[in-house]
Amino acid sequence: MDLIESEKYGCYNFQCQQGKMPIRLESSKKRRIQMLKLEQIKKAYDGVEILKDINLEIEDGEIVSILGPSGCGKTTLLNLILGITETDSGSIWFNGEDITELPMEKRGFNIVFQDYALFPNLNVYKNITYGLKNKPGISSEKEVEELIELLGLKEHLNKKIDQLSGGQKQRVALARTLVMKPKILLLDEPLSALDGVIKESIKEKIKTIAKEFHLTTIIVTHDPEEALTLSDHVLIIQEGKIAQYDKPEEIIKNPGNEFVREFILRQLEIKKNNIYSLFTVPKEIPGIVRGKVQEILTGREEMVQVS
Repeated sequence: MDLIESEKYGCYNFQCQQGKMPIRLESSKKRRIQMLKLEQIKKAYDGVEILKDINLEIEDGEIVSILGPSGCGKTTLLNLILGITETDSGSIWFNGEDITELPMEKRGFNIVFQDYALFPNLNVYKNITYGLKNKPGISSEKEVEELIELLGLKEHLNKKIDQLSGGQKQRVALARTLVMKPKILLLDEPLSALDGVIKESIKEKIKTIAKEFHLTTIIVTHDPEEALTLSDHVLIIQEGKIAQYDKPEEIIKNPGNEFVREFILRQLEIKKNNIYSLFTVPKEIPGIVRGKVQEILTGREEMVQVS
């Protein structure tokens, strides 16, 4: 057989010399699929420009974080994508279709709000399946069960919302949104009210969901560490304009301007130094105690004297 490599379709054709039909196999080289596109987006309130000439392309299945300080326009941008706010000018495209004038309920995008917006009078299971009352059949009973299992909510289904921790509430809000099978998942500061291990757990759940469902996910955050460790691409907004839109590693290596350097790298540097300081053994601590601290940090079992 002759191997004919076809770059045109991103595949390989294996064609028999005897003239038989070719077998078409997928190439490992994936084509970049543009899903959401914003062109020259502008938005102002009371004559004050909030967003200025925003141009953005997001690919299918990506996690993208919108990052910036308070008041920079990131939540306004999220609302424009969702459809609850109208643009002043510019256009929004989804899968090649202009949806700029399309109302929110017809876009098929869903959002998890910062305060979760759960129903306190309903238990966890009824909160998760609430949206299916209006759109029965959009998710099967088996699909709902699988989602509950994925998010680790099985043991909490009969609990009321006030019996849940912050992390559990966040997972319920995610489940309620995902059973509706959104075309794009939008998250507004999903980790801001969470701490430590719970925050890391929810980050991993978001990554798993995006991968499992091949779900394009857009996150608004003010936390550089959160954005850089969670996202495929990060959009940094400075006073309503795009300061940089890049992969996390590229932002770290090549910050787009001084604002990015100060806002992103400076914050990370401060956080890193604070963490390192926690593991620094002060010289004034007696040697035997310092020795024990060193053992804990290095994993050694026996106590040693540190001079």
